[in-house]
Amino acid sequence: MQSRFQHIALIGKYHAPPSAEVRQQSIAALNQIASYIEAQGGNAYIESETASFTGLDHYPRLRMDEIGTTCDLALVLGGDGTMLGVGRQLAKYNIPLVGINQGRLGFVTDIPLQAYMEPLAAILSGEYEEELRSMIHASVMRDSECVFQALAFNDVVVNRGGTSGMVELRVEVGGQLVANQRADGLIIATPTGSTAYALSAGGPIVHPAVPCWILAPIAPHMLSNRPIVIPDTQEISIEVIGGRDVAANFDMQSLASILRGDKILVRLAQHKARFLHPRGWNYYGTLRKKLGWNEGGFPS
Repeated sequence: MQSRFQHIALIGKYHAPPSAEVRQQSIAALNQIASYIEAQGGNAYIESETASFTGLDHYPRLRMDEIGTTCDLALVLGGDGTMLGVGRQLAKYNIPLVGINQGRLGFVTDIPLQAYMEPLAAILSGEYEEELRSMIHASVMRDSECVFQALAFNDVVVNRGGTSGMVELRVEVGGQLVANQRADGLIIATPTGSTAYALSAGGPIVHPAVPCWILAPIAPHMLSNRPIVIPDTQEISIEVIGGRDVAANFDMQSLASILRGDKILVRLAQHKARFLHPRGWNYYGTLRKKLGWNEGGFPS
């Protein structure tokens, strides 16, 4: 059966050095997938950092931006962090992503490494469920000048330093004051990020199709300061009123030091990431499988 996709990039997990066993599993899987793609009449490419890490040099290498302009599908072998990092980089190219889980939880990399060939073959032949995921575009403003900006798939977190007291934040949504609050910090999460850090802070689980943000305070001074869900159509402004060693991080991947008077502006990113899942996939099934729901003894 010929692949519906003709130019397919393979991207592996290479930032955190795994064990030798995991590395060999990655090499074997990438080799097998690349061979299968070419047997179906497609062209396989290896992302350049992945090629350097694995030593797979018998396929063309592409940088991430070259993948964006050359390929019509990207296969990501790794964990959720790898998938989200690739999604941030490739969303602007509108390339669909397929995740093969080599991590732990696998919320968005939902094809298991131990049994990937059958669902992958079905996806390559055009049998899949497509899903769009929204992202955050965040800017740090200092004296009306942007000093830092980043994309976030899961969340933007403004928090205190490790040895300092609470931070004081002025939170506005759409130009309207929400609250002046004292807390260890504040999480602004996407629906995708609702099952990440925000969940630990008492936030709700939000279906990824719901167009919203979650504002979840971290250890607030006032116990009545609870998480709130707001539309993603309005810009969020978080101004730092007080606190020492305040920082903002974006998906726990990039970090900015924040001064008193700085504002973190959060809005909907221009582009969305495209995920392809095996036929029959649904979000509720993911919750049952990954979070241990469905404890009543009924079949899943």
